[in-house]
Amino acid sequence: MDGIEYADDEVVSIPELVGLYESVGWLAYTADPDGLARAVDRSTTVVTARDEDQNLVGLARCLSDDVSIMWLQDVLVHPDHRRKGIATFLVSVCLHKYSHVRQKVLMTDDEPGQAAFYRSLGYKNITDFGAPTMNVFAQITNHPDQQASEPAED
Repeated sequence: MDGIEYADDEVVSIPELVGLYESVGWLAYTADPDGLARAVDRSTTVVTARDEDQNLVGLARCLSDDVSIMWLQDVLVHPDHRRKGIATFLVSVCLHKYSHVRQKVLMTDDEPGQAAFYRSLGYKNITDFGAPTMNVFAQITNHPDQQASEPAED
């Protein structure tokens, strides 16, 4: 982590955000730069990492009610700066800030390296809790133009 500076809740410019998200291939975010900026701005916590030239090289963001749930939404590190402990530090800041919160949740791709990383930080896959103690349900919209369905009638 030599030469890396961290900040909690700094304002990050749209071009910096787009550059970082593009560097890791998260193009669904970069297709709507203003939406990405709003999402980051409206996050409860944003932790950033900058290199010695003040380039944005890492970011983690959380959403929380600060009582019962903290959602770790994005953790990303520029490919040129991986394997330096940056992601671990970013997540540890988030976990420490919300250590008093009962549920700390994240959803990620089904990639073995990611699973190993999050397990090393104390996260467990929902299946590790044993059935039938818990279910996780999600709706994921693949395109910004998709509309939510009408409320169901009982």
